[in-house]
Amino acid sequence: MSDTDKNENTVGAVVREPLTPMPTVNALSFDDLKDCLRSGISDFRSATIFGLFFGGVFAVGGIFIIQSLLVWKKIWMIYPVMISFPLIGPFAAVGLYEVSRRLQAGQPLAWNEILSVIWNQASRELRWMAFVMLFVFWIWMYQVRLLIALILGQMTFSTWGEFFQIIATTPQGWTFVIVGHVVGAFLALFLFSITVISFPILLERDLDFITAMITSVSAVFKSPVVMLSWGVFVTLSVMVSFIPAFLGLLVVLPVLGHATWHIYKKAVV
Repeated sequence: MSDTDKNENTVGAVVREPLTPMPTVNALSFDDLKDCLRSGISDFRSATIFGLFFGGVFAVGGIFIIQSLLVWKKIWMIYPVMISFPLIGPFAAVGLYEVSRRLQAGQPLAWNEILSVIWNQASRELRWMAFVMLFVFWIWMYQVRLLIALILGQMTFSTWGEFFQIIATTPQGWTFVIVGHVVGAFLALFLFSITVISFPILLERDLDFITAMITSVSAVFKSPVVMLSWGVFVTLSVMVSFIPAFLGLLVVLPVLGHATWHIYKKAVV
């Protein structure tokens, strides 16, 4: 075949870029979780001011949401919001991931550089992960309203005490609690599975958010007991930190955020 024929055959041909290979996922053990938690504590001690800042932003956000619900007299939303609040932790911890990445790489910590990295995520794939997370969070809130309408629709309550009395002392209230927790558990499991690894991996690597979610789910399926135990530990830790007026988040969120980064580094090659 002549060079002219070759050139003619290549006219109109589609140039295909090589597909990005899926990241390799490792199995994790409970010893790995302990090591990551220790590393998270170490990172918080090494960059305390950054941890307090990002934890403070999260705490202020929680206080604002609860106060808004009280002002709007949406007291029935306080409990589901508090339950679901830890689920948006991966999004709030993006700055903490960057701090841990820099500490691990031996890079200096500078406010302008760290904040610019967070700002730049608005033009990268991480913004789509944020949209997915907020969409699931919206479904969470909608299913609570739906269950209240279906199960507690004939009951009235205007204060937190009245609402608590209904769900604690009536058959309809117990039905609402049981069904709500079952549905919420499935949504929490889904959201945890697609976000636990996807946020840190999108911060560090040039991947699309679909690949990141698949990798995150693969990490959970690779070590289901370990990863789900971590999810339960995170949820309980964040909820306990609510008790002193959300101030516990000043320490709990940074430590968990840093630890999650190290879990990602152990789980994904």
